[in-house]
Amino acid sequence: MPDNSDAGKFIRAESAQVPVTRLEPKVRQGLVLVITGHGKGKTTTALGLALRACGHGLRICLIQFMKGDLYAGEWDGVKKMACSMELIATGKGFCGIQGNPYPYQEHRANAQEAIKLAREKLASGQVDLLILDEINNALHLKLVDLEQVLQLIRTKPPLTHLVLTGRDAAPEVMELADTVSEIREIKHAYRQGIEPQPGIDY
Repeated sequence: MPDNSDAGKFIRAESAQVPVTRLEPKVRQGLVLVITGHGKGKTTTALGLALRACGHGLRICLIQFMKGDLYAGEWDGVKKMACSMELIATGKGFCGIQGNPYPYQEHRANAQEAIKLAREKLASGQVDLLILDEINNALHLKLVDLEQVLQLIRTKPPLTHLVLTGRDAAPEVMELADTVSEIREIKHAYRQGIEPQPGIDY
């Protein structure tokens, strides 16, 4: 009978019973990562980083700049993770698309609050990994200013990891980053008339 409990499990297959090595860098350094591109998986990649950071006992904060009007599985998923992770949805949806009813000024005000919150989280010294989800979109839509984003990168604590997701990342942001990944769409189920699926698309 399948075990339907909510408790997470980690199982190593019998065939995988080999000694486990734990790597330790000679010099610890907080990285700046940009995850951009028009393919699916930017937020999902950032959530994967959060899962990995959780395993190492890092303190994590994820601020969603655009999302907030449609339910996303990560909101409840975070509550089920036994780690120090905070997820803050500050947005009112994607500005100007999908029939979003909120005016530009409200989106801009929300994004400015998110920038202020990001500054506070970085200054607090209480976050090891800060993920700014869809901040690249917010910058592209002029909900936040380029200098505000660059200032976050330049002033982050040396050991704090900073992740910036969203399509259309600014060249100046990518220039300051340590790692930049571009997710390219090859196929998408949505373009084949398949609706977004819970647990995969949101």
